[in-house]
Formats: sequence, C-alpha cells, structure tokens
Amino acid sequence: MAGRSTRSPPPKRRKRANGDGEGHLLLENEHPIKPSPKKPQTALQKHVEFFDRDNDGVIWPWDVYNGFRELGFCILFSLGSLLIPVFFSYPTRLGHSWIPDPFLRIYVDDIHKAKHGSDSGAYDLDGNFSEERFDRMFDRFDRSGTGGLDVGDLAELLRKDRCAADPAGWSFAFMEWWTTWLLLQKDGRVWKDDLRACYEGTLFWKISEERSKGAGWQKGYGMAEFVRGLWINGTWKYWETQTK
Repeated sequence: MAGRSTRSPPPKRRKRANGDGEGHLLLENEHPIKPSPKKPQTALQKHVEFFDRDNDGVIWPWDVYNGFRELGFCILFSLGSLLIPVFFSYPTRLGHSWIPDPFLRIYVDDIHKAKHGSDSGAYDLDGNFSEERFDRMFDRFDRSGTGGLDVGDLAELLRKDRCAADPAGWSFAFMEWWTTWLLLQKDGRVWKDDLRACYEGTLFWKISEERSKGAGWQKGYGMAEFVRGLWINGTWKYWETQTK
C-alpha cells in the first residue's frame, strides 16, 4: 500500500449533480441549481473542473490551493500550486480581454489557450482528449510492457517531448508529471487507467471520494514513503524491496 504523507484532513465530499449532463458541482446535501445551457465540455475543461468549486467557470487562486488540499497534498506543496494561476491566468484571460486579470483567475472556457509546448500531446489545440495519441505515448515509453510508466519512462518521455527553445514548456511538463507521479504512483509506476482518468477529468473526483471514506486514497508517494524507504530499505524506491 502506497499512501502519501502529503495528506490533508479528509475533505467534505463533493460530487457532481445528476441529470443536467453538464457536470454541475455541489456539496453533499445541497440541491443543484440548474445552469444555463452550455456547449459540451472538452476533456481539458473537465480536467480542471474539479478546481472550479462554485461552478461559475472561474478558478480563483484559493480554489487551486483548496483543490490540492482536497486531493491530499500538504500545505507547502499546495502553496506551491499557486504557481499555476500565476502562469496560466493570462492565457485563459485572452478569451475575454487583453488586460491581465488582477486576481490571477483562470477562465475554464478558455483553458485550451493555456496549453503549452513540450507536452505529451494527449490534448489537441482545442482541449479534446486524443485516445490515439494517448495509446501511442504508452507504445513509445512503456518499456516494460506492464501498462505503467516508471520514473525512467517518464524521464525519457520528458526528454523526447521537449521542443526546441521552449524552457517554459519543459518546466511546466516537468512540474505536471512530477505532481502526477506523486499523486498516482503505485508499485513505482503511473498506470494507464489512472492516467487516462486524469486526462478525461474523472480522477480528481475519484480521489476526493476515496479520501472522504475511511481507507482514503491508496496510491501516491510522499515524504513518509521517502524517509521510510531510506531508513528501512536503504532506497527511496521502497516497492523494489517489497515481497511479491
């Protein structure tokens, strides 16, 4: 079992309302308010929808912080997540105004404008998820054929997906994959089904639901695993010493 030491207190469970087909968000025991008709969401919009805590199409910096806490990350890491609105607010603002948002808000309807270079290519330029590109990523980098990507696979992915003269894209891709691995790893790998759920926008809701239960989310890697692995097994890769 690989639980993360970056746990925050179990959150009050949030879920999607049924019946409107738009993924409307609410807390348990609240009644949904019917939103105005909208065009179908892209996968990238669904990916960030978890952080739009009042479903108004705008993600404030504290929404990002609270979302990371709800996923189980510690205070320090969640504070670091505030770099997300710092870098991605303005690209999404361009769909509304050339003037930067003074509150660093992220606009969900234009989240595709924040797509950066040197990424995996699983999202197209409109924010739609490409199953073909996603499968091709595992064909290229899943060297063990197990259906999961280990640290070495991810390092190779980052190296080969780097575009020329794109240090911002390199940095964003590294931070995204690092966060993904900390959140999802089990037995040292990020598994294909979990990663697909992340891209499609269902993973964060699943983690929040699991954390609201007694057992919590049973994947990920945190400081406790790092220290315990070095102290007991002499390696941070504790899964390599576990008895199968």
